Amino acid sequence: MTVPWLRLIRPGDWLVILAAASAVGVSFPLLWQGGQGERAIIRQEGRVFLEVALDKARTIPVPGPLGTTVIEIAAGRARVASDPGPRQYCVRQGWLSRAGEIAICAPNRVSLAIGGGQSPYDSLNY
Repeated sequence: MTVPWLRLIRPGDWLVILAAASAVGVSFPLLWQGGQGERAIIRQEGRVFLEVALDKARTIPVPGPLGTTVIEIAAGRARVASDPGPRQYCVRQGWLSRAGEIAICAPNRVSLAIGGGQSPYDSLNY
């Protein structure tokens, strides 16, 4: 079975379609990422618990209703190393290094956000 409209597309049309698809493929990762992060913003129960630069390695324990969440900072990036929450979503988020990235440990009411540079979006609510 042939598609009748396919016969109407000329070689130049295929070239335009290929160029447009390539432009979208290249621009998507470039335009939808934040700049390099400069600081880690740790929130506990919705309030800023600590804001630290990402330039020095350290481990920060953050108390929460379920227990202690451990935040690890090393070489310009940060992560939730351990959390007492049942599903471990924030731990699985891995290392965060770009401005605007966030890991939320909802059961323990702790979050880690990367600030600085240019965020890829205006705001975030949870």
